[in-house]
Amino acid sequence: MSTRPTLGQILKELRRHRNWTLRDMSEHSGIPLSTLSKVENDRLTLTYDKLVQLSENLEIPISELFAETEPPETVTARRSIGRLEDAIRVNTPNYDYYYLCTELRHKRMVPILTRIRAKTLSEFGDLVSHNGEEYIHVLEGSIIVHTEFYDPVTLQTGEAIYIDSKMGHAYLAAEGCDEALVLGVCSSEDEALLSSLMHMHEPVPELVEASGVAPPKVRALRRPAI
Repeated sequence: MSTRPTLGQILKELRRHRNWTLRDMSEHSGIPLSTLSKVENDRLTLTYDKLVQLSENLEIPISELFAETEPPETVTARRSIGRLEDAIRVNTPNYDYYYLCTELRHKRMVPILTRIRAKTLSEFGDLVSHNGEEYIHVLEGSIIVHTEFYDPVTLQTGEAIYIDSKMGHAYLAAEGCDEALVLGVCSSEDEALLSSLMHMHEPVPELVEASGVAPPKVRALRRPAI
């Protein structure tokens, strides 16, 4: 069974590779030195907007922050089994993200299991946009999809939407639904653009605790009725 390095271990390895001090990393990334120190010691982790900031300022694909540190071998075929217990978890006020199949590098698609809690646009904040395209399939509950150029649309369990991610958008739990569970797949033609994918939550909290948050219940992931 493979062991995945923590975000702190990945940042330490990156600093060693670039011969940077922790202060150098802070200056280049725009993230406070004290924050980076706690992350490297596995006391805290970064929310997704901070991971996006880190990848953009350091000019590395965001997938590098989720993957194994060893360079991959060139192969003609590859696969990854997505299990919830192996997912990279990022929790925010609006969403809980579970990034699947994170051991694969240089991939064009980013599969994400997301639990949606935000119910209003005022709670969510401004519509967000990023490069690429995305597909969202509702596994549980119902959601309202707000987009920049279209009227809001409600999707029930088993329904899906495909959008241009450059268009401002937000996903909310529909009326009468406390939480909704969706499977999202984001894609980009250019791997370097992955750093801007799935930036779909309000960036209020800079940090989340590294542990103590329960994952979504696996039993709830049942096949929608046809």
